[in-house]
Amino acid sequence: MTVQITSADMRRNEDGSFVGKTIFSLDNHKAQYEITFYSKKGSEWDYSLSFAGEPGSEEQFLETDALLENDDDVYNQLLDAAIDAQEGQAE
Repeated sequence: MTVQITSADMRRNEDGSFVGKTIFSLDNHKAQYEITFYSKKGSEWDYSLSFAGEPGSEEQFLETDALLENDDDVYNQLLDAAIDAQEGQAE
């Protein structure tokens, strides 16, 4: 499944934790998704998935969530986009 990243962002909070997000779309899905990442130290990440903008199909949403749980390459692609956005801001 092809992932198209629309935007990504990451910031470091005063307490040293990280919060980031990546907005993306998948082939044959009408809605865009937003994955939000959180980490206390930048090594172990929690995430939350939601629709970016207008809600779409619940079935496709659940399919996307399962994809993120089971496909490390897709998950890491989205996380890396957010991390890269933060690194680009530091320059």
